Amino acid sequence: MRGYLIDENLSPAYRDQLLYHEPSLTVLRVGDEGAPARSTQDPEILKWCEQNNFILVTKDPNTIPKHLSDHLAAGHHVPGIIMINSSVPTRAILDDLILIASASHEDEFRDRIIYIPFT
Repeated sequence: MRGYLIDENLSPAYRDQLLYHEPSLTVLRVGDEGAPARSTQDPEILKWCEQNNFILVTKDPNTIPKHLSDHLAAGHHVPGIIMINSSVPTRAILDDLILIASASHEDEFRDRIIYIPFT
């Protein structure tokens, strides 16, 4: 099963609340033991996600699309990237993340960026 890697630009509350509401999920945050260290550059985070089968959850629309393009051009892949709108209530984002984890196919978001909350 794939997991979620919460980018360090998001509050640790995302990890904590996901695990509270859905304890069966695998959720790490950049800086956690077993995850990339804090301040790891985006290209290295994408490589880590590819190697460990984690979907990246971030709110960084300025750099991630370019890094993903470079990553794919180099012949790499990612299980997916979820770009969140942090102006939306956290609960709506958590609901969408739980829905994605429970209802999506293993490779449904491969090499793609999706935006949540869904509209």
